[in-house]
Amino acid sequence: MNPPSSPTIGVLVSGGLDSSILLGHLLRQGQCVQPFYVRSKLVWQREELRAVKRFLRAMRCRRLARLVILDLPVADLYRNHWSVTGRQTPGLDSPDDAVFLPGRNALLLVKPAVWCQRHGIGQLALGVLGSNPFGDATDEFFANFQAALNCGPEGRVSLVRPLAGLSKREVMDLGRDLPLDLTFSCIAPVGGLHCGACNKCGERRGAFAMIGVEDPTAYAVPPHTTSS
Repeated sequence: MNPPSSPTIGVLVSGGLDSSILLGHLLRQGQCVQPFYVRSKLVWQREELRAVKRFLRAMRCRRLARLVILDLPVADLYRNHWSVTGRQTPGLDSPDDAVFLPGRNALLLVKPAVWCQRHGIGQLALGVLGSNPFGDATDEFFANFQAALNCGPEGRVSLVRPLAGLSKREVMDLGRDLPLDLTFSCIAPVGGLHCGACNKCGERRGAFAMIGVEDPTAYAVPPHTTSS
């Protein structure tokens, strides 16, 4: 492969809509992209990682580097939490804070950020929207976390959120020509499919509805059999 013509940016990918759209958008802008996936052994991650790989295959180009998978198991931290047991998963009508995972962004960031520092990548991007309601998605959190990361002698890395100024509708519009049918957003998959009954499946349906696009997702529970 020839040397890239622009600096490489790291991108945290989860297989979901926002991070996939971010990756596609950066590639369309001519960026060289190094994708990262953090494998924490959460109940949905087998299907999620498959989706990441499918999407990356569809986006393959010379500016897209091979996926780096970093292992950071969290069962010892979360123990009886629904994210590792699969029990009492937040449903369609659950509030936003029901899907909060303690320390999630810090855990997602630390290993990819150190990888970037050690490999000379100066930026690490996340598909975090400004509407994210959690404390670890604020400007203050990212500024403080970035400062802590850069205290050591390794290379500096900036944490960037290119989608933070956009609404969900604007993000979906940005990605409407991408293969979003290959993405995965469920926290309680059934037989490899989106369950159709969890909080994230509800968000996914709503995201496609926002831009007037038919949801291409195969759900284990069809939409008409679940509550709105």
